[in-house]
Amino acid sequence: MREISLDRLRTLVTIADHRSFAEAARVLHLAAPTVSLHIQELEERVGAPLLSRKRGHVQPTAIGETLLAKARHLLADAGQALDDVRRQVQGLEGRVRLGASTGAIAHLLPRALEVLGQQHPAIDVQVTVLTSQDTLARLAQGSLDVGLVALPQPAIAGLVIKPWRRDPVMAFMPVQWQCPARVTPRWLASKPLILNDSTTRLSQLTAKWFAAGGQQPVARIELNYNDAIRRLVASGYGAALLPHEDSTIPGQDAGTTVRPLSPALWRRLGIAHAKHVERSTQHVLDVLRDLTC
Repeated sequence: MREISLDRLRTLVTIADHRSFAEAARVLHLAAPTVSLHIQELEERVGAPLLSRKRGHVQPTAIGETLLAKARHLLADAGQALDDVRRQVQGLEGRVRLGASTGAIAHLLPRALEVLGQQHPAIDVQVTVLTSQDTLARLAQGSLDVGLVALPQPAIAGLVIKPWRRDPVMAFMPVQWQCPARVTPRWLASKPLILNDSTTRLSQLTAKWFAAGGQQPVARIELNYNDAIRRLVASGYGAALLPHEDSTIPGQDAGTTVRPLSPALWRRLGIAHAKHVERSTQHVLDVLRDLTC
């Protein structure tokens, strides 16, 4: 079944507003025969007259009034839809889908979202907790727009992966422990440990750090939620190796002693996205890249 064209409905509304075929043709920049043809096609489609001409004035018929009311709503909705899309194309608003680990979401992303909310309040960032592997897979599938991932990562066709920030991994220990100024693999391996689970890049980093010191400790518990790990450390349950994302000098905080490692260990993060991004996504990328410390 042939659908009614929005152009024809616009012609009908313009004639009704100006009470004139000639004026509608002028306003719409159409030839007079084209305006008449639009109304003829609409009337044929509806099966009834839509306009009547009396004493030089054009009036909608009763059926014409009914169609006019519907036409105004349809044209308004179509106009609003185009305005919404244009705003998204211009980067004034839009939805950005972001994937990241719990650590990045809890300690880094809130700062970026605060800035983004001030600069671009109409951009909605939808956040999903994912491992780096899952984040990259979803980016490649097109179901994510931005990913915060652990580095290094292999090159993936169609994706851009750039270094973002480098944070020192520190030893987080209960405040009641007697801790050295710098923590070594040998010293820490003798303590009860709370470590990230083996699916995470941080687990691989810390395992290599211990192995370089000739140690292969067994964790008391493995988790994949850094805030929970910090709380367990503060309760005295054990020590943990976690990124220190704050720019301040580590020391003691909320029942926890924080010390640097010897040798030093770094957690590197990257920003991943498609090669071509929408402006709303670019705004998110710009804010994230400014968050370097």
